[in-house]
Amino acid sequence: MPYEWTSSQDTSETKLVLWPHRSLPRRGFAAFVLATFTLITIPLYPLLGTVVLWGLLPFLMLTLAGVWWGLEQSYRSARITEVLEIGPETVHLERTNPRSDVQDWDCNRYWVKASMHPSGGPVAHYITLKGKGREVEIGAFLSEGERKVLYGELSDALRPPRPMTG
Repeated sequence: MPYEWTSSQDTSETKLVLWPHRSLPRRGFAAFVLATFTLITIPLYPLLGTVVLWGLLPFLMLTLAGVWWGLEQSYRSARITEVLEIGPETVHLERTNPRSDVQDWDCNRYWVKASMHPSGGPVAHYITLKGKGREVEIGAFLSEGERKVLYGELSDALRPPRPMTG
């Protein structure tokens, strides 16, 4: 899953880092562009030495440039990260957007409530955190199944710690 939980024993803090899933790694990106270039030039081989080649070549290269640009845009839009820190008394959410602008939200842990909205949000099974008069989204870029699992884990993590009995 494109998120990771970490816990610190000495500070009793839990940290959740979320990022979008990338189905095409950079190495796969280069292979895809090379394969596209190879396949797009196959129809040009019989036209070598003719004027028609120079008429078609700009359009085929423009198509290749469009594929490259589209994939690069996909990589840029996937530079989102969300970091949720759950401390003994506070909860802090920091979202870094694709253009590197940062959004922060924090609240007293006692008042934070995680909610799942099965419908009516921008995506199905939309997860929000509510507290301090604001409601913020978390993990909207995850798949529906990942959001369902995350909601259960998040609800457990936000539950107040039980007092020690002895």
